[in-house]
Amino acid sequence: MTTLAQIFEKIIGDDVGVAFSAYDGSKAGPSDADLRIEVRSPIAVAYLAQSPGELGLARAYVSGHLDVHGDMYTLLSRMWSLTLNDLPLNAKIDAMRSLGLKPLLMRVPLPPQEVRRSAMARLGSRHAKRRDAEAISHHYDVSNRFYEWVLGPSMAYTCATFPKEDSSLEEAQFTKHDLVAKKLGLKPGMRLLDVGCGWGGMVMHAAKEYGVKALGVTLSKQQAEWAQRAIEERGLGDLAEVRHMDYRDVAESGFDAISSIGLTEHIGKDNLPSYFRSLHDKLKPGGRLLNHCITRPTGKEKTINQGGFINRYIFPDGELESVGYLIRQMEDNGFEIRHEENLREHYAKTLRFWCANLDEHWDEAVQEVGRAIARIWRLYMAGCVVGFERNKVQLHQVLAVRLEEDGNARMPLRPSVDWP
Repeated sequence: MTTLAQIFEKIIGDDVGVAFSAYDGSKAGPSDADLRIEVRSPIAVAYLAQSPGELGLARAYVSGHLDVHGDMYTLLSRMWSLTLNDLPLNAKIDAMRSLGLKPLLMRVPLPPQEVRRSAMARLGSRHAKRRDAEAISHHYDVSNRFYEWVLGPSMAYTCATFPKEDSSLEEAQFTKHDLVAKKLGLKPGMRLLDVGCGWGGMVMHAAKEYGVKALGVTLSKQQAEWAQRAIEERGLGDLAEVRHMDYRDVAESGFDAISSIGLTEHIGKDNLPSYFRSLHDKLKPGGRLLNHCITRPTGKEKTINQGGFINRYIFPDGELESVGYLIRQMEDNGFEIRHEENLREHYAKTLRFWCANLDEHWDEAVQEVGRAIARIWRLYMAGCVVGFERNKVQLHQVLAVRLEEDGNARMPLRPSVDWP
């Protein structure tokens, strides 16, 4: 009879430096390994048999039927071909044959933290307003206290920009907000719209550092409440405001600048033309847009992996496009592109800080949001570090301008020397 350890070795190989133990008593891998995977029950095997690859592993880990002993990032890095690329079809078939029929037929409930596609479908088509609101709430309305522990004092849940290798996370998040401000050419008296503003980091930075009247909008009620409270506490209420609303419902226009930092991933491919067109229409002629978002490395990868871990547990309905596709949509909807850069390595460094913060506050986080949610975040963030390091995903900033009628872009001949 084939043991679970033998199946593990067949799938993973025997040279990754990962030990394995299972409830059937079987073991594999080096006894002195710094990493060990423990299969604690037949339910874990059922998850793996019914969804071989990343989703089955995630379900088993989130539900507590599979444990990881050691550093999660190191484990995923060593097993990156499985955790990032998923198993090829022939490997999945071999694994299912080796496990036999019993795990395939066992009825096991999905972890309650997993988003059901049927439940999302009842809220309307992809990226309908009600459905978008639910998707955002699923990810961002977890617990402000939890996010404070993970993100640190800046409460910035987007890629930081590290001016030096040894910069702190707070220094890097300040630098990111300042980089956006400089690219947008912010000056006192200007009006800024920040769509998908999160906890208001960019809004408050623009108001405090540049004297800009800044409006931020977010679909997360908890984010809006936290941000508006922080604005008042910092004495910025005369310049800064955060509203709980959809960016599509902003009635004001005539903004001097718009920042979109981490929103485009939630828009959806079919909605990108109307998204960029609406931002274009809200700008004054000569106004600038800074679009900062995660992208695919090329246009060849699958746009939506609805069956994957990220879509089921982290970002329901999330969609990534290549930067080339995004730029084409921006150009086709009125913008001229003036600058573009890839900050992929910076996001890997940002995520490493967040992973360390979660580990530092692990017991508090488990108490606040539950062990399953904490495990989801540990798996998600460590996997993203590997993804950015190995160029499975990228982070791009694209600066665009709405031209004046005579073609004037109101741009300097060369970027500021403060741009990296």
